Amino acid sequence: MPTEPVTERRRRFPVPRSLLGRMLLLTLLAVLFAQALSSVIWVSQLRATQLEGLVTAARSLAHSMTASVSYFRSLPVAYRPLVLDQLRSMGGTRFVVTLNDRPLDMQILPQTPRKQAVLQAVDEVLRQTLGGDVHISVEFVSAEDLRIFNAGLKLDELPRSWAHYALTLEPVNPPVLVTQIQLAPGEWLYIASLLPEPYTSLEEQGLPSQQVWFIVLTSGFLLLFIGLLVHWQSRPLKRLARAARDMSLGADVEPVAEGGGSEVVEVGRAFNAMRERISRYLTERSQLFSAISHDLRTPITRLRLRVELLEDENLQAKFGRDLDELELLVKGALQCVKDTDIHENIEPVDLNHVLDCLVEPYLAPNGNGRITQDGRALVPYAGKPLALKRCIGNLIDNALKYGQNAHLHIEDDGAEFILHVDDEGPGVPEQRLEQVFEPHFRLAGQQQGYGLGLGIARNIAHSHGGEVSLQNLREGGLRVTLQLPRTLD
Repeated sequence: MPTEPVTERRRRFPVPRSLLGRMLLLTLLAVLFAQALSSVIWVSQLRATQLEGLVTAARSLAHSMTASVSYFRSLPVAYRPLVLDQLRSMGGTRFVVTLNDRPLDMQILPQTPRKQAVLQAVDEVLRQTLGGDVHISVEFVSAEDLRIFNAGLKLDELPRSWAHYALTLEPVNPPVLVTQIQLAPGEWLYIASLLPEPYTSLEEQGLPSQQVWFIVLTSGFLLLFIGLLVHWQSRPLKRLARAARDMSLGADVEPVAEGGGSEVVEVGRAFNAMRERISRYLTERSQLFSAISHDLRTPITRLRLRVELLEDENLQAKFGRDLDELELLVKGALQCVKDTDIHENIEPVDLNHVLDCLVEPYLAPNGNGRITQDGRALVPYAGKPLALKRCIGNLIDNALKYGQNAHLHIEDDGAEFILHVDDEGPGVPEQRLEQVFEPHFRLAGQQQGYGLGLGIARNIAHSHGGEVSLQNLREGGLRVTLQLPRTLD
């Protein structure tokens, strides 16, 4: 059927059906998109600012290194180890400085944009100050792979006062910047240091937890306020939808209270005006057909009496046939109006009980019969009891009359009640599937009746917001489908 692709798309991409759900979904998507875009811009600016500060801190650190190099160069060679021992004994220095006879080999950390920027800034400052011909090595090393002194001792193998206070920052494990500068042949100045706060970690981080919580809280409050606003504005629409449904079922509906926004007030005012016009029209129509019923039956009866006085039997028979046809047309029109305009209150209808009452007369003592039934209704349906019984009864009678047997299949998912009535008849030509709903139209001319059953059934279904449709079955026979929605879209 043409509606199957739409149904499949709805199953794949479920979309809320209520105004509140759709507004909340749209608001959520808009908030997430706006927050994601602003967060990307904010993070990019933050990273650019952090990189700029990181390079500045690295240059400051490099200038401190050049001061240390100049200081050690100014000392006599014999005094340099003594000064280093005193610094280590005092503890708490910013650098771990040693004098080695060769550069130490260590496992360096993988390069990242931030590490590369720091290394480039430090190397540039050192070469500008110390000269371009000095041998300089600048690398990042993890604390576990760090080696100190010519013996290549690990950090944990040294006294805590010698290096731990300068190169560890628990519980963070930042990378160590190792700079090795050749002072003279066979003499290398080894400087290990950490970048100052807040640049100890050189990894690019995502959104801070504070920013994530800010996004969650602002989105939650915005959705809450939008939900309350939409719920407040949609209450008049719900009242209007409930009144429209009740009025379509023929109930006596009070004027809808006008409230909400100006557009909703206009809709409520227009509905109240329409309700008054429809009520006045129905009253006038009822009076009109009552007058027609009274005015036509009397002259028809009078004509029958006068026909009986005719002496020509042939002429009498012709007049009698014309009067029978006229009376048949009048009765059919009045029955159509009467059957589709039943004044009943709307109440929960047990459709299972209705079906049982309609099927029971056609069941044989052994349980078999001309009607089979598959499926049951889940919950009662809010509608007119007698009208629904007449609607379903017309469909079953039509199947039994033209198809010998009737097979009922029920589908009920809580959103709508669907009844399929299949028969074993010849079916209906495709070009006449809609024509059979017209009054007085019958495919089988020899059958008795007014030809109003399907039309009355469809009118009753329409009054409940539903539909009656026909479909020829491949294996033969006709399927009549009654759809009754339980909720308003």
